[in-house]
Amino acid sequence: MILIVDDKPENILSIRKTLELYKFEVDTALSGEEALKKILKHNYTLIILDVQMPSMDGFEVAEALSGYSKAKDIPIIFLSAVNKDKRFIVKGYDSGGIDYVTKPVDPDILLMKVKTFSRLYQQSQELKQMHQSLKEEVEVRKLAQEALIAHQQQVNEMLEQKVKERTEELQEINKSLEASNHDLQQFASVASHDLKEPLRKIQLFGAILRDKFLHADPNAMSYMERIVGSSERMVRLINDLLSYSRLSVASIYETTDLNEVVKEILADLELMIVERDAMITVEKMPQIEAVPGQIRQVFQNIISNALKFSRKGVPPEINISAELVTALSPDSASSADGQYCRIVIRDNGIGFNEKYLSKIFTIFQRLHTSELYEGTGIGLAIAKKVIDKHSGIITASSKEGEGTAFIIVLPLRHGKALSQNHTGESNVEEPERH
Repeated sequence: MILIVDDKPENILSIRKTLELYKFEVDTALSGEEALKKILKHNYTLIILDVQMPSMDGFEVAEALSGYSKAKDIPIIFLSAVNKDKRFIVKGYDSGGIDYVTKPVDPDILLMKVKTFSRLYQQSQELKQMHQSLKEEVEVRKLAQEALIAHQQQVNEMLEQKVKERTEELQEINKSLEASNHDLQQFASVASHDLKEPLRKIQLFGAILRDKFLHADPNAMSYMERIVGSSERMVRLINDLLSYSRLSVASIYETTDLNEVVKEILADLELMIVERDAMITVEKMPQIEAVPGQIRQVFQNIISNALKFSRKGVPPEINISAELVTALSPDSASSADGQYCRIVIRDNGIGFNEKYLSKIFTIFQRLHTSELYEGTGIGLAIAKKVIDKHSGIITASSKEGEGTAFIIVLPLRHGKALSQNHTGESNVEEPERH
């Protein structure tokens, strides 16, 4: 629930309607004193706090909240129509605010900030709860160990074995928590830096449109298109970031037919394939134990890139092949009894210099500007993280102007897979063309 604090009901009404339109639960307070009382009684994920209020201003409310253990971590966005000077903004951050927005407020910008900070707060609270739960469980295990040691040696040996196994499990959980923390840190960093760049463009072109083109003018359309383009890039960036952060969540493996996965992707990309006059050849692939949605994302990102990074005037040609191999290596020998599957996705696109091979799998790393080829620089980073989670490897070989081959090696089976159907044949059959 989000708390809006403002001494003017009309200001509260406009913000409340905007948030409720996007299904946010909203509470309001008309003074700092009323806000403090409500915060003691209710749980809030975000506070939108007006600076100028009689009796108790927004800065004083924020400083008071910093003394409450229940409320000190709630993110605060300050709103001000008068105090726009740098010293007031600094004072807002010193008082515990995470953002300072001047009025009139752009509802789209405010909504984006509310979504971002609310999500970060909720994720932070979930991590705290998980950490506390782990601490309590460790304490329980320690007490159990002490009680069992008091008994016979045989029981003690059994306990030591169980503690060892549980410790290994806790270490794995701690590693997962560390990865989640890292993802959250990256997300927060992006929210405070990279995501601001498209917003700056929106603000800049909006100001130009407002100040210079109050009447009908042909140039106004150009600026408006830039505003819309920046907004679209922001949406893509946020979506890709969220997809990347979700990969830290544990998933269940199940038997997955890679042929069906690729078939669905090609159906989704049909319009783009027709527009580019692309020829796509798909050879028979085996069934593997995987997380279907994540593996689908890997294929979609790589195939989309093959269509997008095509040479000018040359129709894209994409070949997808698979074979069983003996080891987890890109160069492993093929074998009908192999326990690994090597998948090669080859195209005839623009290619790249292989000295940048490590760079292409790093988040936000691009080899071309967004003016030449659209994208956020996250797609291959997502693919790398998915393959790593599946205990596999991904690499590529390429030559500039000739094309690229992405090589993926995955194990056929995982220890904790959800078995559904293991009757799929893995031999290579006649390729299917699209």
